[in-house]
Amino acid sequence: MNHQKVRLAPGLYFAATPIGTARDITLRALDVLASADVIAAEDTRSLRRLMEIHGVPLEGRRILAYHDHSGENARAKLLAALAEGKSVAYASEAGMPLIADPGYGLSKAAAEAGHMVTCAPGATAGIAALTLAGLPTDAFFFGGFLPNAQGARRKRLEELKEIPGTLIFYESPKRVAASLADMAEVLGGRAAALCRELTKKFEEVRRATLPELAAQLAEDGVKGEIVILIDRNRAEAVSEGDLESDLRAALKDNRVKDAADIVAKLHDLPRRKVYQLALKLAKED
Repeated sequence: MNHQKVRLAPGLYFAATPIGTARDITLRALDVLASADVIAAEDTRSLRRLMEIHGVPLEGRRILAYHDHSGENARAKLLAALAEGKSVAYASEAGMPLIADPGYGLSKAAAEAGHMVTCAPGATAGIAALTLAGLPTDAFFFGGFLPNAQGARRKRLEELKEIPGTLIFYESPKRVAASLADMAEVLGGRAAALCRELTKKFEEVRRATLPELAAQLAEDGVKGEIVILIDRNRAEAVSEGDLESDLRAALKDNRVKDAADIVAKLHDLPRRKVYQLALKLAKED
C-alpha cells in the first residue's frame, strides 16, 4: 500500500495522473485521492482503474464525471460540495488537469468563490517530451492542439513562428501528417522532434528537420499519443531588399515555383512567404 489517508483542508485539489505507466503517479496524489470527500474525473472508468491498481479504496464515494461536455450541472455540484466545506479532488484522464485537459472553468469558479485551490503535481506529456527532444529548454511555448482546418492551422503557425523558444504541440495520429506538412511549409527547415507513447511500451522519439518528419509521416502513419516539438527560428535576418535581389536573380533562369524554392532554402525561410513575393516580382517584370 503506497498511500495513506490524511486530513485534507476544505478546498479543490487537482491531482495529476500518469500519462502512461501507472507507477508515475505521486504518493501525494494517491493520498489526495484516498482522502478527499468528493472525487471527480474526466474519465471515471480510467480513474477507478488507476485507484484499483494502487489499492486506493472508494469507501462508498462516487466518482463524478467532469469533462468538456458535462455542462454546468457537474460544476455546480462540485462548487456546492466546496461551499459545504468539503475537500474535492479532480483528475483528468492523463497528465496535469488544465494542460490541454478540462478543469479551467472549475478552477476559475472555485477561486472566484474564495475556495482554496491547490494541486498534487505530476507527469505532463509536454514537459516529458521536452526533456527527450534534444531541443533548447531555456524557453518554450506550449501551443496545445492546433486547429483542425488547414487554413486556421497555418494562420496559427504564422502567429507563433517568431516566438524565441521551442514550440510544443499535441497532435492526433489522424492529423499529424497534415500538421507536419503545414509546419514545414510555414516554419521552414527547423530542427524538430516527434515524441509518441511517452512512458509506454512503444515509446519513440524521432529527431529530424520538419521537412524530413513531414516526408516520413506522408509515407507511413503512426499511432498513439503524440507531441511535436520545434526549434526556434535560427535563420539570420535577411532584409527585404536582399530577398528581392536574390529572387530576381533566381527568376532569370527559373520558373516562379523553382526560384521560390531555391531562395527559401538559401535563407531558411517559409516557402509560402517567398513564393508570394516571387509571384509579385514576376508580375512586375
